[in-house]
Amino acid sequence: MIKSMTGFGRATEEINGYVISVEIKSVNHRYFEFNCRLPRQYGFAEEKLKSYINSRVSRGKVDCFLSIEALNTEAAEVVVNNTLATAYVKALAELEENYGLKADYGASTISRYPDVLVVKKADEDEELLWSYIEKVACEAVDKFIEMRSREGEKLKADVLSRADLIIEKVEFIEKRSPETVKEYNDKLVERVHELIGDVSLDENRVIQEVAIFADKVAVAEETVRLRSHIEQLRSFLESKEPIGRKMDFLVQEINREANTIGSKASDVEIARKVVDIKAEVEKIREQIQNIE
Repeated sequence: MIKSMTGFGRATEEINGYVISVEIKSVNHRYFEFNCRLPRQYGFAEEKLKSYINSRVSRGKVDCFLSIEALNTEAAEVVVNNTLATAYVKALAELEENYGLKADYGASTISRYPDVLVVKKADEDEELLWSYIEKVACEAVDKFIEMRSREGEKLKADVLSRADLIIEKVEFIEKRSPETVKEYNDKLVERVHELIGDVSLDENRVIQEVAIFADKVAVAEETVRLRSHIEQLRSFLESKEPIGRKMDFLVQEINREANTIGSKASDVEIARKVVDIKAEVEKIREQIQNIE
């Protein structure tokens, strides 16, 4: 199933005294890039989250947000950083003495300074806690991938419709190309008659000139390859594997064949169809930039 690289998923669950929330969002990127924001005390979970999400998501710039609230606070202890508190008191006393200030500070004032009061928690079982986080992350990733899949179906439908338009243009070129050779033959004969009157023509010479022209404007090989590329594009869109990079390369090949036809075209109508093909190719290229 085709997946977009744009997605969002969020899950929150209370498990054994913890309220855990995992949020994932992504945009397109050439490779897998992972950024995670989480509480410092749970930093051990970052690499585990990255590894787990990467096992299910191959491409995209992924941002992950993890929040954990411990409902059981009995194991928490607030302690005084006596070294820092002493330094604050000494500094305040120095300000009082040097500037004749009133000593209006107390314990509540000192406690508000950064890191004077430190919250310590009992050691937590990281493996057990990770099992809780992973459960919530799994639910978030499921929702994330579901959204990516819905977006992917829209991209697939759009690319297929443009592929059909390209084939319509190719069919016109295949039909029109032999007609240009016949028209060239008729114009050549007419032009020669205008120049030499009723003098008999050297038919072999005319045939030779027409053959040279036909070889020069022949695009059968290019249209066959174009059809093959479009069929491969359609098969990619049915793949269950990530195919964004492969499709990007294939679109380059489609564009190359269109350019070759355009360079050979000596007919205005064919030239216009080539322009139409290149316009559709460019729109496909824009779409597949967001396919995983």
